[in-house]
Amino acid sequence: MSLLIGTTPTRTFDDARRWVTEGTALLTGAIEGLDVAAFDDDSQLPGWTRKHLLGHVAANADALGNLISWAETGVEKRMYASTEQRNADIEAAATRPADELRAWYHRSAGELEAAMGRLSAEQWEHEIITAQLVTRKASDVPWMRARELFVHAVDLGVGITFADLPDDFLLALADEIRTKRGLSDDDLRCVEGSLPDVAAWLAGRPHGLVAAPELGPWL
Repeated sequence: MSLLIGTTPTRTFDDARRWVTEGTALLTGAIEGLDVAAFDDDSQLPGWTRKHLLGHVAANADALGNLISWAETGVEKRMYASTEQRNADIEAAATRPADELRAWYHRSAGELEAAMGRLSAEQWEHEIITAQLVTRKASDVPWMRARELFVHAVDLGVGITFADLPDDFLLALADEIRTKRGLSDDDLRCVEGSLPDVAAWLAGRPHGLVAAPELGPWL
């Protein structure tokens, strides 16, 4: 796999904002195509139904909205009260009616988009702290949301694959994951395949690579 060897794909703020729009459209289309009963079916994430997944994505929009509020007002507002509360909320979401979850998803996504649209260039430069206690600029929030939307659209298990995601997004995603996993060019030289398959492998999702070492889950 040569695409990720010796190169650092570029990712701009405008790219991330575009990917949020595209990812929202992709996931929304997938969700709207499900009947009520299908929400109780398993997703592609072990131990999670589609209700778990949809609740997680909806809660993620609310949580990222907290970071945008922090950047806008200067008043600290963390993503989640605690990891335990976040996990409890996801489990509770899995018991909610499908239509209620769909409405939450639409509301939270719309409110996040509106909040991002209000930020000035200066506010985008404000520092925030993620759920992983990493200090980043608010301008990283669109990228954080784009990852959730695209990857979990695949995880929903409705036939969307990494091959359906934009190539420039996949390059940026694969580069970020390989860095976080501490994988060198030498680690990648033994992995040959298409960009979607390599990105799926790096993300710990099903892929078509042959003899690729198993990686743990990511995101």
